[in-house]
Amino acid sequence: MFSPTARPDVLALRTSQIREVANLGMARKDVLKFWVGESDQPTPAFIREATAKALMDGETYYTHNLGRADLREALSAYLTNLHGQPIDFGRLGITSAGVNALMLVSQAVVAPGDRVVVTTPAWPNIVEIPRILSARMETVALERAQGRWRLDLDKLMAALTPDTKALFLNSPNNPTGWTLPAEDRAAILERCRKYGIWLITDDPYERLIFGPGKSAPSFLPLAGDDERVVSTNTFSKAWRMTGWRMGWMVLPKSLVNSMGVVIEYNTSCVPDFIQSGAIAALTQGEPHIAELRAELATAKDQVIGALRALPGVEAPEPEGGMYAFFRIEGVTDSVALAKDMIEKSALGLAPGSAFGPEGQGWLRWCFANRPETNAKGLERLAEYLGKR
Repeated sequence: MFSPTARPDVLALRTSQIREVANLGMARKDVLKFWVGESDQPTPAFIREATAKALMDGETYYTHNLGRADLREALSAYLTNLHGQPIDFGRLGITSAGVNALMLVSQAVVAPGDRVVVTTPAWPNIVEIPRILSARMETVALERAQGRWRLDLDKLMAALTPDTKALFLNSPNNPTGWTLPAEDRAAILERCRKYGIWLITDDPYERLIFGPGKSAPSFLPLAGDDERVVSTNTFSKAWRMTGWRMGWMVLPKSLVNSMGVVIEYNTSCVPDFIQSGAIAALTQGEPHIAELRAELATAKDQVIGALRALPGVEAPEPEGGMYAFFRIEGVTDSVALAKDMIEKSALGLAPGSAFGPEGQGWLRWCFANRPETNAKGLERLAEYLGKR
């Protein structure tokens, strides 16, 4: 009798250690939950109101596979202004979340046995999605220097060999906050051009940076409109829309029609009325993004400063995102530590090993919370370490 199980590549996928830890404390009302990457404040009212109006006006029909034209036009204007280079609406595809964009692009360009490179530690979905498609994964680990994370460009170049099908790059990085220096873009892009490597960027935190400028360095201004460069993104982070499941892709022209077909056989389209909310986010959201960036900068200083003041704690400075990635001296099992913190201190953090073996012994703290919430968590951490 044949076993009714998934194929081996699916059975081999890592289970979410974040979910494993969260399940332990999710039902407890006393646990402070810093384990997932979202703000503790709801989506701005102007986005909710636009969406509610669209729903009540009957915007409940199927739409174009790639998204409504008015949304893609709004996104084109937003991206053109952001990156200082025209991004034609005909290159855009609206998706059911940023993770859906990553899956769709992978389905379109990654085949079984293809070699895929990703920088780590990394959001586990980036590593596991190509594995679902039976790709071979190779990782290039970020390193720490002078209190920050950095990428050894020579190591990345060595990994980008002629048999590489795709490079997945997440900057600002989840969980470390590392952000690709602008001066490294040209070399990476040229290497990918030389060997025909797909450069697929995961850009949900590009607006959430702690330095000057409107966004993190992007490959879009450097790449032509029909190169093997794809930017995937989401409305989740910069507009506090995590539960909405809305994302997008910037595609090379030659991939657009095929991507419409791939979307059709996955989700068909994004819900009509939610696209109206996305238009409101794009056209009215800049003041909100500025406010969120200021809040996150303050929260980052609060949390990183307090962590560094604790004995035996290493907390590199993040350059973007909404996370503190830190480790406690002597810890070798992130999951066991995170579970122990829930049990003894009602403190919910994500285990660093969820982001790959390079994260073992580390913890991730999402600091996109009100100052008093972060402060209460820091007090609990100090008490926990004091008893340990």
